[in-house]
Amino acid sequence: MPPSPRKSIKERELFSLTSSLPCCSWLNVVLCSHMRNLWMVLMALTVLCVAIQILGVVWQSRNDKMLSEKLLNVQFTIKIQRTLPTEQRDWVRLRSSHAPVVEEEMRSQEEGALKQRAKGNQKVAEHQHGRDEPGVERRVQENHQHLKLSYTVNKVKDSRKEARGKVSAVKAALPKVTLGDDELHLGVPGSVVLQLGHPSIRVVSTLPYKPPELPSTNQLKSRNSPAPLGTNSVVAGVVNEVKSEVASATCRPKNHIVFLKTHKTASSTILNILYRYGDSRNLTFALPLNKHSQLFYPFFFASHFVEGVRSRSVKEFNIMCNHMRFRPSEVRKVMPQDTFFFSILKNPVAMMESIFIYYKSIPAFHKARSLDDFLDNGWRGYNTSLPNNHYARNILTFDFGFDNNVATETPGGLETRGAKAIDAIEQDFHLILISEYFDESMILLKRALCWSLDDVVSFKLNSRSERTRHMLSPHTADKIRAWNALDWQLYLHFNITFWRRVDTTVGREEMRREVTRLQERRAELAKTCLKDGGAVDPSQVKDAGLKPFQYGAAIIQGYNLNPGLVGPTKTHCQNLVTPELQYTDTLYTKQFPELAARQRQAAKLASSQRQPSSVKVNPNKAAMTGPVRAREARHSRTARSGHRNPHAQKQNDLPSSALSKITAARSDRNMP
Repeated sequence: MPPSPRKSIKERELFSLTSSLPCCSWLNVVLCSHMRNLWMVLMALTVLCVAIQILGVVWQSRNDKMLSEKLLNVQFTIKIQRTLPTEQRDWVRLRSSHAPVVEEEMRSQEEGALKQRAKGNQKVAEHQHGRDEPGVERRVQENHQHLKLSYTVNKVKDSRKEARGKVSAVKAALPKVTLGDDELHLGVPGSVVLQLGHPSIRVVSTLPYKPPELPSTNQLKSRNSPAPLGTNSVVAGVVNEVKSEVASATCRPKNHIVFLKTHKTASSTILNILYRYGDSRNLTFALPLNKHSQLFYPFFFASHFVEGVRSRSVKEFNIMCNHMRFRPSEVRKVMPQDTFFFSILKNPVAMMESIFIYYKSIPAFHKARSLDDFLDNGWRGYNTSLPNNHYARNILTFDFGFDNNVATETPGGLETRGAKAIDAIEQDFHLILISEYFDESMILLKRALCWSLDDVVSFKLNSRSERTRHMLSPHTADKIRAWNALDWQLYLHFNITFWRRVDTTVGREEMRREVTRLQERRAELAKTCLKDGGAVDPSQVKDAGLKPFQYGAAIIQGYNLNPGLVGPTKTHCQNLVTPELQYTDTLYTKQFPELAARQRQAAKLASSQRQPSSVKVNPNKAAMTGPVRAREARHSRTARSGHRNPHAQKQNDLPSSALSKITAARSDRNMP
């Protein structure tokens, strides 16, 4: 057929085709115009741009998915530097299991692909003569390569999907927490999920909340009576099995600490814990001036009461833990900004019984035949202007820096004052412990400070003999609550917040397990360190340096160490049972050796000038070391002298020149 008829036939066929289509008009223009080549190029570019856009969207969605997974891991998983080897190894292997699988599959599939390629080439050669179209061999080879690559990529995807499935299965088995409106998964064993104590995080529990039960009068028989642990367990399952050492290893231990040492609340035991922790790490203590054991209590604390502040010989203080009357503005002048503040409370009923025995010589108790006699009659002659009478009423409120005098207050006024005190304490303190639940308190403290179990294990110090303890009737307990109304209000509130913190940060079941571990560790140390297996009366303490200070009608017990202890074991055991006054002297000498040497020389000179018969020494105290004996003799002299009234003190800083006169006139400045 000639060229011209062929062209006309094609045009007629194309015209008939385009005429039957809905878009025939523009298609006819494009295909039949002289610029049809340009239109074809533009259409190809348009298709290419659309394809690039689609690929970009797919790539971006893939990257977003990978980024979200990484952010989820970064947000909820904290790297563990020191953890149990097995747990960490398993978890790391689980999280990174896709990497070796991918590499192994790639390697194996490449080897298999090479074999398949060789076989394919052989088959191609066998059938070469039967092909009648060029390029078939090349297309067969490309097809084999494409199949090999697709198979490898599919295996890699399957391995990654399987690894993610394992991680998702572990996470799905865990309880959940909620942050705002979103529901989030906890981590896996060996990881720590955020900080459950954060105020914006609420742990989801399927069990109803059970309010904590307050200790009854019968539970006051022992200050270590069991805690009213309920069945409400907030964090269960896998999270409860995470070791406490793992949790403590994920955060940095706190070394800036203020402990408000309250009276008759097991605070001497906590003081020993802080002393041992700081002593073993060469931390600096904010110790009282002139080797005193208290920060000029009962006067409001002032920054220059601390040795090294006025002289600026200390650049930074780490721990403040001696008795003081709290004034936060002055404390913050001494301690760094990131300081952790905590204290401890005790049921005012049991505390009043202890205070009456220990401070029997103060004017408020001196004439009372018994505690009931004081509550029934003695309070009528209670005079707040007399020295040391602040011990007799609302002593916790007084220690926290508030007025403890409630004689003229109405019930509504008491509630208002108590609420203001609670608000101020919650603002200033990060943690309030409860003495009746001492072991549980140590677990909370350990977690809050990121310490280890050995850092918070201890023996009871400054503890009375059972012979000087007296049971209280329910009627007496009611009178004590009414007499110490402010302290009772503080105790009720912080007892509730204590158990709320247990529920939200630990859980009841995990708390039981950690308390058991703490008690087991204490039993191990008692077997290693203590000769008699426990505390003994002061007359039976063999080492004069370990004799506890005796005051009032109480019999304060001490410890004897096992013979044959040597090296670090002996040092550790000795520090565990060293009483407060002796340990304070040791730390003062360690931090200020020159000042301590001058004070020893002054003490020797004063001792040589004093008549031997001028001081009567109790037989239980005759074997005490020189500094402690001199301090106790000073107590005996000042107890019979006049005193200044702590309520009459101006809240301005006392001049340093008057400190020696003030401390010489105080009878209770060295009471533990």
